[in-house]
Amino acid sequence: MAIYVHDRLLELMEAEGIKTLFGIPDPSFVAMFIAAEARGWRVIAPHHEQAGAFMADGLWRMTGRPGVIVGNQGPGVANLAAAAICAAKENVPTLFIAGQRPRLYDQRVRRGRFQYTPQPAYFEAAMKYVGVIEYAEQTDEIVHEAFRRALSGTPGPVYIEYPMNMGQAQLELPPVAPPERYRLTHQAADPGRIADAVRLIKEAELPVLLVGQGVFVSRAHAMVAELARALNCPILQTPGGAAVLPGLEQKTFPYASPVGTQIVAAADLVIAIGTEIGEPLHYGVGRHWAKGKTDRKWIYIERDPLAIGVNRAIDVPLVGDLRDVTPQLVAALGPRGHEAVGQLEAWGEESAALKAQMLAAVPKTSTPVHPARFVVEATRELPEDAVIVRDGGAVSIFTGAYGQIAPRDVLWCQNFGHLGTGLPHAIGAQLAVGDNRRVVLITGDSSFLFHISELETAVRKELPIVCIVGCDYAFGLEVTVYKTVFGPQSPETEAHWGEQLRLDRIAEGFGAYGEYVDRAEDVAPAIKRALASGRPAVVQVAIDARANATEVPGFDEFASWYGDAGY
Repeated sequence: MAIYVHDRLLELMEAEGIKTLFGIPDPSFVAMFIAAEARGWRVIAPHHEQAGAFMADGLWRMTGRPGVIVGNQGPGVANLAAAAICAAKENVPTLFIAGQRPRLYDQRVRRGRFQYTPQPAYFEAAMKYVGVIEYAEQTDEIVHEAFRRALSGTPGPVYIEYPMNMGQAQLELPPVAPPERYRLTHQAADPGRIADAVRLIKEAELPVLLVGQGVFVSRAHAMVAELARALNCPILQTPGGAAVLPGLEQKTFPYASPVGTQIVAAADLVIAIGTEIGEPLHYGVGRHWAKGKTDRKWIYIERDPLAIGVNRAIDVPLVGDLRDVTPQLVAALGPRGHEAVGQLEAWGEESAALKAQMLAAVPKTSTPVHPARFVVEATRELPEDAVIVRDGGAVSIFTGAYGQIAPRDVLWCQNFGHLGTGLPHAIGAQLAVGDNRRVVLITGDSSFLFHISELETAVRKELPIVCIVGCDYAFGLEVTVYKTVFGPQSPETEAHWGEQLRLDRIAEGFGAYGEYVDRAEDVAPAIKRALASGRPAVVQVAIDARANATEVPGFDEFASWYGDAGY
């Protein structure tokens, strides 16, 4: 039986486990939207296509399945460009489906055409694949190639152009093939390399497990936790991998923390998993790595063979999908694994003592609220299984330093540093977890304002995200950078757009729950009420602009991400 191309597109995406479609309704895609809803899909219309792509990103990070965003011809597709660049830097395999004028029209030699621009050229640099469906019969091969590229090696975004003349096109094809028929779905490491890794682990006095965001995006929490227990070693969080493996809180330390740097210096073996070894890690050679046992060995679990040996030498590359390689390594280590590291308990106690000292030094009361106290109060009564979304500059860094829960999932744009992703990420994450967990966004006001209109999307879709917004009414981290580099001059960054800005009232205008707080003791009760409301909520907290600009924790470490990091 003949079916329309848009129905076939939906079938092909369903084969990859996809049942959510983001995009603004338009004649180019109305038939696809109607068909998707009839098939039981969730269709989510954002207020800006860029935000829709970030929602798809949030969904991917919490499910391990690619998100799909459609953009209508011309301006709709143009609105996706920044999100496409961000997806490329964040290694997010979003499928961008772009509308376009009919293919014949697209190929004609004309000037002054309305809502038309040659679109693929604008996306080619960011995308792992760009395909145009010129003929209905190409649909399967183009979509298969898109998923093949998006999910092979390092994940990344892909682009499919869907001209309007496809809207009425029909075709007859056999049932959709499962993914394993057209792409590599499992990628285990070479057994000889696994044996080499086991030998290095057995010989090591102090191995460390360096865990990045890829572990959590892959939804590999449990299997990597099993590897960590077999290794009996410290776990270092990369800046991007700010979450904690279940049950291993006392063995987990941030990479650049005081205890983390001790561990780096003492380690004679690093097992890196789910992470790039890039600037935030000083390429694995500079800054903290240049101290202590600088001849330490490296094992790298990585999908992309082209990443091996680029930023630093790797002694044992385990090329494969960490979801396949991790069980291999656990099985090869055997029941005894590695002998327990003697210093581990002492490091845990030292880390706990340092955290207690940091907490004791935080001002207990102030008006406006000190940003460190803001984070402490904002996180101390959150559900233990809350999904934390971070956005902004200074507020995001304060959140990483002073958060009072050990989250299983943290979403933020560490690779690209893109602002404004937080609210859309939270929407995508809440769609992923449903009613099982709460999603909490902690953000600064300037970043929250990027896509504040998406509060209406959360209200319309009944997504009970809680947005905790620290308001310094300025571009906080930029103030820090300007003052550090240029002295007192900081044009526009300290604009103070006005304490009359009431995000709580804007939230109420959208139909969400809103509260305004300017005292530390009122923060946690307000958040408790926001959670209890069961609605999308905004808790606006006035924070100290001076402290937010001049007391950013670990700013020197953040600044060290720029440059060659000792190369």
